[in-house]
Amino acid sequence: MNCSRFVLLLCVVLSTGIAAKAQKDETKPLATTNAPQASTTPVANPVSTFVKQQLARYNKNMVAAAEAMPAEKYNFKPTPEMNTFGHLTIHIAEGNNALCSQISGVPAPTAEKLAENDPKDKLVAGLKASFDFCATALANVDDSKLSEPMLLFARVPSSRAGALIALGMGFADHYGQEAIYLRLSGILPPTAQPKK
Repeated sequence: MNCSRFVLLLCVVLSTGIAAKAQKDETKPLATTNAPQASTTPVANPVSTFVKQQLARYNKNMVAAAEAMPAEKYNFKPTPEMNTFGHLTIHIAEGNNALCSQISGVPAPTAEKLAENDPKDKLVAGLKASFDFCATALANVDDSKLSEPMLLFARVPSSRAGALIALGMGFADHYGQEAIYLRLSGILPPTAQPKK
């Protein structure tokens, strides 16, 4: 038997053995871990409950990201076409206020409008206030009106469910943007910090 036939035969034998072991392993119960197990109890108001959980998580991380950026870097933008970090902070605060107001029917705060040249402390305070408003406005929101139609930002046809999903997606999108600006400034974002 020449060398190439031997190698081919060896590959077939090994692959057959690997496939048989994989098939056998599929029938074994999964190993238990210390990870929390999912409850079998149905979640009341699953959509609004999940968004409220995300609100708490992103409030912590997005405010921490805004606080981590040095004041002198609030005018930083990675390319000339992009927005500054200060503009991003304002955009997040305004988006939170608008969407949480629409979802809940609670009027948005009428605080002084933020501007890109405002000091860091004022922009961070505006961001914090927007998360506080969302927590209060969404406190009584449930899933009973998810199919109710609405216009997001007065122009995009959607539903209350769509608005809740847009809010949650916005948290992830905007935190990702903050993280990029921080990393480009040599700062680890809050979720990348070593555990204490």
